[in-house]
Amino acid sequence: MKLSEVKIIDLPKVPDPRGNLSFIEEEQQVPFKIERVYWIYDVPGGQVRGGHAFIIQQELIVALSGSFNVMIDDGGKREVFQLNRSYYGLYIPAGLWRRMENFSTNSLAVVLSSTKYDESDYIREYQSFLNYKNGKK
Repeated sequence: MKLSEVKIIDLPKVPDPRGNLSFIEEEQQVPFKIERVYWIYDVPGGQVRGGHAFIIQQELIVALSGSFNVMIDDGGKREVFQLNRSYYGLYIPAGLWRRMENFSTNSLAVVLSSTKYDESDYIREYQSFLNYKNGKK
């Protein structure tokens, strides 16, 4: 996959004086069936999450609270996306390196995944990722 396939998805936002509402429906706002949902929170200052790629798994990441950056790398180019609105989701196809950093205090990231957890789907070493992208084992 290429960096150009990563995109910010506008999630529905229903404004209301009592508080806004947003939602996500599988195969509507996300281009995959949701198999797993997990969240990242209480990240100590200066810590980084992620630092891996997936062979099959696709994701949609939403900052439900606070803000953080997601760096995406396709093996040739890198781009940083700042997530700081609960009505934006970052769609990340499989085959891209990702790293989450610069978490604000009390930030909450929710991640919708196209697969159940499978350790064999992870590429955890950057050089292995580059080899994978270049068709090497």
